[in-house]
Amino acid sequence: MRTTIKVASPDEFFKRGKVIAKLADQCKSIPSERIISFEDPEDLARLITTAKLVLFREVKECPGSITDLSQRLHRDRSAVKRDVDELERFGLVEIEEMPFPGHGRRKEVRAVSEQVLLAM
Repeated sequence: MRTTIKVASPDEFFKRGKVIAKLADQCKSIPSERIISFEDPEDLARLITTAKLVLFREVKECPGSITDLSQRLHRDRSAVKRDVDELERFGLVEIEEMPFPGHGRRKEVRAVSEQVLLAM
């Protein structure tokens, strides 16, 4: 799946929704694409910080726990947790509970989309 992050007006949002609804009504396939749109460019800028981009790339290359990611990126664990939570809120990453032999369970952070595009 591909995810596009962009700034768009409410009119564009509703126009895209009508196109998708029309495809569904006609029993046609709906594109496997996810679009995250922001009306205000400042909201987009808060999501796409340098630290979050570095974190996302690291998760995409090698999923891992928040502790693993914080160690690999040499960042404070609580800061990584906050960034992961925000990326998860927008659907860019997911947190999956997995068995951790001998220690119970652990949470692993994984990228959701194979490709993420930033459109302005």
